Amino acid sequence: MRYFILLFAASALLIGQGLSNRRAPSFSLPDPTLKQYDLLDYRGKWLLIDFMQTDSAPCKELSKKLEVIKQKYAGKVEILSVVISPPANQQTVAQYIAETKITSPVVFDQGQMAISYFRATPQNSKIDTPHVFAINPQGNIVKDWTQPQLELGAFLPELERVLATPAGK
Repeated sequence: MRYFILLFAASALLIGQGLSNRRAPSFSLPDPTLKQYDLLDYRGKWLLIDFMQTDSAPCKELSKKLEVIKQKYAGKVEILSVVISPPANQQTVAQYIAETKITSPVVFDQGQMAISYFRATPQNSKIDTPHVFAINPQGNIVKDWTQPQLELGAFLPELERVLATPAGK
C-alpha cells in the first residue's frame, strides 16, 4: 500500500512538471504585424499566457473564456496567446482571430519560449496545448493548467481565486 501511495505521489509530481512557482522566463516575440511583445511589457499586471493551436477546438473555446476574463478584469489582467510557427502562420492566426473574436495578441514562437516555459528537454519534449500559465504582477509563474484541467468546470473559479490574491499564492 505504501508503495502505491509513493508511486501516486511521484506520478503527480511528474505530471505537474514543476512548471509553476518560479520566475517567468523572459521572451520577446512578434505578432502577425511584426509588433514585438516582451514579458516586461506586462510588469505590474497579471499575465495569462495561453499556448495554443489555431486548428484546435479546445483552444478556440479557451480563447473565448479568456477573453471574458480579460474584459472582467480590464486593466488588471492581460492575455497573450502563443502559437508555434510553423505550423501556425499569419493566415491561420488571422482566421483564428476572426473566428474567435479575441482582442488579445497572438504571437509566434519558433519553440524557444515553449522550451523554457515547459522545461522541455530531449527526454521530456512534450509541449501540450492548450496550456495556460498565470504570471503574477511580480513576474512569477504562480499556476499553470494543462488541457485536462482546463476542460474541467473548476478552471475559471480557480483562476478567479488566483487573481484575487495579491501575489497569486
